[in-house]
Amino acid sequence: MKKTDFIFILVFCVIVTPFLPFPFLKNFQTDFLYNETQWIWTSFLKFALLATMGEVIGLRIKAGVYLQKGFGLIPRMIVWGFLGITIKIAFVVFASGVPSFIEKCFWIDGVKESMNFKDIFEANAAGDGGKRLLSAFFISAIMNFFYAPVMMTFHKITDIHIVKKGGTLKGFFSQINFVENFKEINWKMQWGFIFKKTIPFFWIPMQTITFSVASEYRVVIAAFLGIVLGVLLSVAPTKSK
Repeated sequence: MKKTDFIFILVFCVIVTPFLPFPFLKNFQTDFLYNETQWIWTSFLKFALLATMGEVIGLRIKAGVYLQKGFGLIPRMIVWGFLGITIKIAFVVFASGVPSFIEKCFWIDGVKESMNFKDIFEANAAGDGGKRLLSAFFISAIMNFFYAPVMMTFHKITDIHIVKKGGTLKGFFSQINFVENFKEINWKMQWGFIFKKTIPFFWIPMQTITFSVASEYRVVIAAFLGIVLGVLLSVAPTKSK
């Protein structure tokens, strides 16, 4: 291991520690980190830190360094922070709407009510654990089929934009050429791996677990999963050849 690896591990631990369930952090987490009234800032912060960390790890895997000229650390944090806000919105919308859809279109009673329990354990104690798991699966599946591809594609478009502008903050705030950047995406990788493999075999199962836990922890879990997403999206070739 290099010296930079030890430094990164130290930084990683410092960033991740506030999100872990340590008793001495309970008040901070309750009052701020998991505070639903502060959801915009906390969602931005969680993804800006954790998902960007995933991209940094991806760069280390791909290029052997944690930072390099043109990487654009701050622009990437801004993008992930914005995506974190949209992810929180998606969680609320799909968690509210999908159970109603299941009851109305699949005639399964009690699915919507199962989401009123704090988590799957509380639902299971009341005899609705199966319905909570079914609801969590459908929420995850529908969200990942409809929202995730749009989010991942938007990330790739901004990724190309950041690279084109040399990773500078000034360049980042210049106009994004969505049409050209969309054409430059490596669709063989984006469709063949990111969409076809990671969504059904990783994201849907993992976010089924996410929607089985208490709502205040969902974005935090998603942010930790964002580390994985950051690695996947950064290791995958950005442009088509």
